[in-house]
Amino acid sequence: MIVTTGTTVRSEDFSTRTDGTPVRRWTLERGDTRVRVLTYGAVVQSVVVPGRDGARAEVALGLPDVKGYEAQPGPYFGAVVGRYANRIGGGSFVLDGRTHRVTRNEGLNTLHGGERGFDKRVWDAEEVPGGVRLRLVSEDGEEGFPGRLAVSVTYTLDEDGALRIAYRATTDAPTVVNLTNHTYWNLAGAGSGSALGHELRLAAGRITPGDEESIPTGEFLPVDGTRYDFREPKPVGPGYDTNYELEETGGEPVAELYDPASGRLLTVRTTEPGLQLYTADHLGGDPFVPCAGIALETQHFPDAPNRPEFPGTVLRPGEEFASTTVYGFSVR
Repeated sequence: MIVTTGTTVRSEDFSTRTDGTPVRRWTLERGDTRVRVLTYGAVVQSVVVPGRDGARAEVALGLPDVKGYEAQPGPYFGAVVGRYANRIGGGSFVLDGRTHRVTRNEGLNTLHGGERGFDKRVWDAEEVPGGVRLRLVSEDGEEGFPGRLAVSVTYTLDEDGALRIAYRATTDAPTVVNLTNHTYWNLAGAGSGSALGHELRLAAGRITPGDEESIPTGEFLPVDGTRYDFREPKPVGPGYDTNYELEETGGEPVAELYDPASGRLLTVRTTEPGLQLYTADHLGGDPFVPCAGIALETQHFPDAPNRPEFPGTVLRPGEEFASTTVYGFSVR
């Protein structure tokens, strides 16, 4: 165990994959905030924070062992997803005149990196001041993606107990990269039932609407007068799996999620241009009911490799992919 910059960091043997690969768990604690991260999938397994009454509760949906994550890969509970988060339409894209066909794992499309994305890998881990850094290498051709990609994800706790997630990646050949964390939040307490009714504010005036397979049409749809308008706080209902184009906020939060009953407030700051709001309607009761958590996935846009009008996701040799998202916790 080490204590650095006010954060206690410790690691322990946790579980094993079905193939016998050992998985470790890292625990970060600072003040009233405790975060647990697994080397499997770089998963945020647990986030514990206090409510208005001072009582601490688990607010991130997680599973008790690795076999649970292997048995339920689809929800991507708390995982880092890549090499390309969200969808690539038709399971292919053209880069520098060459067509790359990537693994189709959602009908004709690619979702969250394919059949064996980063969420299913065991990452290497090392202590860093205030947290843990996880690393993996995605070899050239893995799931059809070009280039050997070296990735790191660093989890630290800021002075105020906020969870900071810093992504970095380099490549030896041109490729596409889009990384996010897929934690589901229920500020009333994980396992307490549906998270619908949480109040949400988003600094976003447009969405990128999708077709029947959730592949963007290429349009930018203003949220004015629609159910997608969260520029003023309002309760979240069901049926969202939507990419929002974030507005520039000058460093202020781009999202706020609030549970009136407990008083817990989650804020999101990010360097990313988009955010996927997902209400998890398809969760099925083992152990979580439908809409048991709300995902706020900071990201580049879905299908951007096929949409030149979207912010670019190409990474080339000599460049570094760098992205940071901070999840803050407070009470109101």
